Amino acid sequence: MQTLAGRKRAASACASATVVNAIAAGRGATFAIDLRVRAEVELTGRPGEVVGRVADDPAESPKLIEICARKVLKQLKLHRTYGAEVTTRSEVPIAVGLSSSSAAANATVLATFAALGRKPRPRVALNLGIDAALEAGVTITGAFDDAAASYLGGGVITDNLERRILRRFRIDPVLRVLIHVPPSRLYTSQINVPRVKLIAELVDAAHKRALTGDIYGALTINGLLYSRALGHDPAIAIEAMRAGALAAGLTGTGPAVVALARQKSIAGIKRAWQGRAGKIIVTKASPTGACIEAGA
Repeated sequence: MQTLAGRKRAASACASATVVNAIAAGRGATFAIDLRVRAEVELTGRPGEVVGRVADDPAESPKLIEICARKVLKQLKLHRTYGAEVTTRSEVPIAVGLSSSSAAANATVLATFAALGRKPRPRVALNLGIDAALEAGVTITGAFDDAAASYLGGGVITDNLERRILRRFRIDPVLRVLIHVPPSRLYTSQINVPRVKLIAELVDAAHKRALTGDIYGALTINGLLYSRALGHDPAIAIEAMRAGALAAGLTGTGPAVVALARQKSIAGIKRAWQGRAGKIIVTKASPTGACIEAGA
C-alpha cells in the first residue's frame, strides 16, 4: 500500500463577527467575514505525533490545531499509521473576538482530511473542531455559532448547546464590515462566566430579535449588553452609529468592535475611531466558508 507520508494539503476558513454571543444564554448568532485562517498539514510517518506551529505568532499555543489534526487521524483510524505537522497563517487578529480559534480549527480539520484524501461531511468536520476547542479550553459553549458561520459561510442563528442551526441569514453584500481592533487581547478562558450569566434574559431577547430578522438591532443590543458585562467601552460602537453605521457592537467577548455600514459612511466611521489606539480593518461579509486551497 502506498504511503501518504510527506503529502501536504492546505485549507482555509473564515473569521466571523458576532450578532448574539452565546455565552450568557447558550444561543448565538454570527456571520462569516472575509478574513481567513489558512492551515497547511503535512502527513508524516511518525504515528500519532502531531506538531503544530502558529506562524504569525510563534508564542501562541498550537494546542488547538494539534488536537484537531489528532482527532481527524483517530476519526479515520489512521493515528497508528500517520502523524502530522500543522502550520497556520492568519489574516485574523488573535483573541479579540473574531473567532480566530474556530477558523483555525475548521481549516486544520479540513486540511487534515484533504491530506488523507478524504472530504468530510460538514457536520462531522464541525463537531471535530468544536470538540477540539472544548478540549483545548479555548471556548466556553463550544462556539457552534462561530464554527458554523466560519465553515459554511453566511450567517447562522444557533442553539449552541444542542449544536443546531435554527436559521440562516444573509448580510447584504454591498455593506462593509468595519472592525476596530484595540492593541489588547482577551482570551475566552479569562471570562467571568457567572457575571456574564446575569444578562442571560436580556441576551435571549436579542436572540429572539435576530430570529425575527432584525439582525442589526440584535447586534447592537448584544454589543451594549456584553460591553457592560465585560467592562469594555461601549462608546466605540456608539460613535460608529452616530457616524452612520447600520449596526455596531462588541464582537465575541471583545475587545474588538464591529460595525456594518454602507460605503458612504465608511470615511465618517473611520474618522470617529481614528483617535483610539489600535487599528481599523475594513472587510465584508463572506458568503463562502471553509475550502481546500487552490493548488494545495
